[in-house]
Amino acid sequence: MIDLSVSRQQIDEIDSQIVDLFEKRMAVSNEVAKYKLKTGKPVFDKEREEQKLEKLGSMSHNEFNERAVRELFSQIMSISRKYQYGVLPHTEDVTAFQKVEQIVSGEEQRVYYFGVPGTHTQQAMEDVFGAGAQGISCQSFRGIMEAVEKGKADFGVLPIENSSTGGITANYDLLLQYKNAIVAQHVMKIDQCLLAPAGTKPEEIRKVYSHPQGLLQCQQYMEAHPGYEGIECDSTAAAARKVAEEGSRAQAAIASRRAAKEYGLEIVADSIQQEKNNCTRFIIIGPKEIYTEKSNKLALCIELPHQSGSLYRILSHFLYNDLNMTQIESRPIPGKNWEYRFFVDVEGNLEDAAVQNALRGIKEEAAFLRVLGNF
Repeated sequence: MIDLSVSRQQIDEIDSQIVDLFEKRMAVSNEVAKYKLKTGKPVFDKEREEQKLEKLGSMSHNEFNERAVRELFSQIMSISRKYQYGVLPHTEDVTAFQKVEQIVSGEEQRVYYFGVPGTHTQQAMEDVFGAGAQGISCQSFRGIMEAVEKGKADFGVLPIENSSTGGITANYDLLLQYKNAIVAQHVMKIDQCLLAPAGTKPEEIRKVYSHPQGLLQCQQYMEAHPGYEGIECDSTAAAARKVAEEGSRAQAAIASRRAAKEYGLEIVADSIQQEKNNCTRFIIIGPKEIYTEKSNKLALCIELPHQSGSLYRILSHFLYNDLNMTQIESRPIPGKNWEYRFFVDVEGNLEDAAVQNALRGIKEEAAFLRVLGNF
């Protein structure tokens, strides 16, 4: 029988040799980085690395080891690249963002928000900009994006993610179609209520109007009332306005307490969403790529080479630089079946060395990178 202690001692000795050789290799990588700095050559040379992996894999003696050797040296090369990115001086071409002292000035702001008066988005807008802001309702997400880009609005407020129903995918796609940047975010607790004309009894209701997100957030309540038919509207507040204007006791709306007050409706049932800690994250967009010293979250859009392991290699830049990824959302790339772009949020500020190092590596290795905001 094999003596386990002897085998472990042999492994320890081999591991010690591996560490010694690894450090020697990294010392050579430092010299490579100096050469690339002097000559302006890129850190990432995909063709060279693939040739190396093919040669190294062929040195192994069975199929398993061949795949293992390729994976091992892929990681070593990736670590070497990350080291070289850190050695090279920081440059201005990673982003065009400018640092400012504050995002919102003391002046009255023109702020476009989604939906008619009474929406949760209007409440988020007032929470961020105060009662003095000139709030302008807009019936589409695209309309808000266009208003900000064309200078009709100083800022825009859009919902981007709900804690119980996930990302609002249409707004992720819109972020790439305009030059606007995310300059702030606001998280707000969302209580959905069943609203109807005064005196309406629950058993009288037949049709319930709301935004698709409102219906999704209250799906369990709707299933518990099979006599209710859910009908989609442009916004929760638009649903409340419709019910108020038509005045039928057979109709109700899923909307906010604010909408009930705005349109003179009665709350038939309170807090009917299935997730009692239901929150929505709103983004504030502006026409300029700016951030402040206190900005601590980055929103990125990344498109990857359509090949095995590309997502892992890109995300490893966050791991290596000790950056906490807080959100990832995938969206199909138009015109490219089964290829996806990824919307990623990570903690950090554009001035952080770790952030600059990660962005430099991702920019060089990804098919596309855009920083959507630092807020």
